[in-house]
Formats: sequence, C-alpha cells, structure tokens
Amino acid sequence: MTTRVGVVVFPGSNCEYDAALAVESLGATSTFVWHSTTHISDVDAIILPGGFAHGDYLRPGAIARFSPVMEAVAAFAADGGPVLGICNGFQVLTEAGLLPGALQKNRGLTFLCEPTTVVVSSTRSVLTRGASVGQELSVPINHFSGAYTCDDATHDMLVARDQIVLRYRDNPNGSRDDIAGVSNEAGNVVGLMPHPERATSALLGSEDGRVLLAGFLGVPALA
Repeated sequence: MTTRVGVVVFPGSNCEYDAALAVESLGATSTFVWHSTTHISDVDAIILPGGFAHGDYLRPGAIARFSPVMEAVAAFAADGGPVLGICNGFQVLTEAGLLPGALQKNRGLTFLCEPTTVVVSSTRSVLTRGASVGQELSVPINHFSGAYTCDDATHDMLVARDQIVLRYRDNPNGSRDDIAGVSNEAGNVVGLMPHPERATSALLGSEDGRVLLAGFLGVPALA
C-alpha cells in the first residue's frame, strides 16, 4: 500500500516541495496541509518542512506552534502516527512540546549552508530504523538557529531513553553533545536540523537522505 504523507505548510515555509518530491521519489504520495487546518485525515505520516514559519518572528517556531494544525499534529502523534520535523519543522516541534529541548542561534552567530556528516546514534526511531548505529550519512544543513540545547536533566533523559537519534561528526553549530536530531520517547516523532530531502540523488551531492526518509516511510531505500 502506498504511504500517504501530509506536508504541513505554514506562511513562510519554503521546503514543502522539496519534501514532497523526496517522499514521492521513494514511492509515497504527498498532499499539502495548510496551517489553518484543524483536522488531518487520510495520511499515514506527517512532515513539517523547513523554512521560516510565520517569518520566524519572536523566535523560530514560536508562533507556528499556535497554528490550528498543530493540535491535529499533536493528536496524530499521540495516536502513534509518524511525524518528522526538518530544520524549521524541528524548531516548531520543540516549541509545541512534542519534542524536548530547544534550538538556539548557531555558535559564532553565522548562518550555515553546507554539507555535513551525521552519525546514527539510535535506530529506535521511525527516521533511523532503516539505518545502523554508527552509520555515517552526508546530509546538508541550512540554518541560523540550529544549535540544539537542553538542561542537564533533559540531556540525561535523552541519553537514558536512547532518544538522541543523530549526532554531527564534526559539530558545525555548537549543538549540545553534537546533537543533530532527537525523538520523543515512543520514537514516532523525530526532529533534525539537517535536510534529508536535499540528499536523495547523486545529482544533489548525496543519496544518504534516502536512508532516513525510507525508514520514516517504512519502505526500501532503493524504491
């Protein structure tokens, strides 16, 4: 059965077509879900893509978390549905309380747009279930507020519950413990700063994003 993916679109999202094309290249279908939507149905998975939701005014994701669609996303996640937040989508998920921690401005206060290498730290999430612990993947980053931060108690919890799913090999932004992505305790909600949807073809410089997105969709990476 074809996996149906809802891609949430906020005012200021700019990676929704990238996300849609990436999942379609793996055999899924996609539909755009506007931020004012109050009920999400007929989808098997949800992606919150990158961009600048509501202009990133106040701070990234802080306004988007109040969009009506987020109640529907939270309900979908509570029922065990797979939810993925990429870059700005990761920021939205933390602001909405669906993922622990927060994202702050990069070390050195510089915008980063470059290839990076992430190392799979856990395979108990929907995003990394098709990978291997220790596997290195080349996936680009494109952010200004991408440094993951959390207090000591939250970090201890993340480690104890195996919720750190990806770490940077060479930390580009000052994220605590080299963290590039985390999941909720159940593993069905995941956020990461790198863009796997921009690493689905050798023509884009890397196909490694397919490993992650295929895991998210529950399909073979070479579909």
